[in-house]
Amino acid sequence: MTDVDKPVREIRINPIVPSESVLVATARSMRPKKAEAPAPRDTRAHVETCPFCSGNEHMTPPPIATYPAAGDWQIRIVENLYPVLGDDRENPNLTFGLQQTIDGYGRHEVIIDNARHGVAIHEMGDDHLGLLFGVYREHMEKLYRSNPRLRYVLVFKNFGPAAGASIAHTHSQIIATPVVPDNVQAEVENSRRYHEKHHRCIFCALIDEALTFEATLYDRESGEIRRKLDVGQFVIERGKKFIAIKPFASRYEWEVHILPLSHQSDFLAATPDDLAELARLFRRTMARLDAVLGGAQYNFFLHSVPHAPAYADCGASYHWHIEICPRTSIPTGFELGSGLFVNTVSPETAAAKLRAVTLTD
Repeated sequence: MTDVDKPVREIRINPIVPSESVLVATARSMRPKKAEAPAPRDTRAHVETCPFCSGNEHMTPPPIATYPAAGDWQIRIVENLYPVLGDDRENPNLTFGLQQTIDGYGRHEVIIDNARHGVAIHEMGDDHLGLLFGVYREHMEKLYRSNPRLRYVLVFKNFGPAAGASIAHTHSQIIATPVVPDNVQAEVENSRRYHEKHHRCIFCALIDEALTFEATLYDRESGEIRRKLDVGQFVIERGKKFIAIKPFASRYEWEVHILPLSHQSDFLAATPDDLAELARLFRRTMARLDAVLGGAQYNFFLHSVPHAPAYADCGASYHWHIEICPRTSIPTGFELGSGLFVNTVSPETAAAKLRAVTLTD
């Protein structure tokens, strides 16, 4: 039995957010359970009743932007008809006793990723994905400039009902909020503390470890090997400018993170060449996940440094990244009640299976 195949039962601490722990318990995968079924793929190019399909533009609010600006569009941005935040009215902040409210001001918009209804992310061309990432960057910048009250802009994608998608047509969403989300805040604060202590970015340190670190741990009494960590064990793929890594403390069985190899705190600073390289690695990573999981439902989201005065000193300590989280299981009462994620597939095994996928390009 190889080290990858050995049963694992241990609590792993997220080095970026130490308060976030993951229980890796591979024996739990043997228990009877209901897994999230692969999302049904509607591969039709056009659906007459779909508001996001080309030719049905009258079914959505007027476009905020289209790409290209003239002719047949490839990407389209519209307002969300059911926004979680909005700028249509302002409500005062309230405090009564221990209860507090903050005005739910913000923006919530939909980015229609492609004019084709049923195209999957990994089926899009690198040029199109490069354009899509450029649209993310451009619109994030516009939202930050639009109002100083906006503290954070989050880009994310839901695919499949279990991941929160209500429309099958491929689309992303972008939400601008007057507060920095707690999970981003935790990443920023912990990476800032690490930098103050070690004078380097913790994300860069993790990349270096993934590419250069190996170790053999022995049992103190018997001398038998307890654990081996091999160079590249958690690396899914490395490109010229980006790397796809399986987190050691993965919350989700097939979770993958994509990071720039060179330090960058702000996604808005990414160049066209960066986005072209990101598009290729991202597409290949999604193709690996699709090959292993067969159309899993997933979320992905982009974390970048917040644009607010309180975070002006985080340029050296924070590192922007994309987190891809396939939804292959349903959270249990233990996970919801304890806040401790349970992962039934060891990250080592998942990384090995994803690396083993043969891609044609």
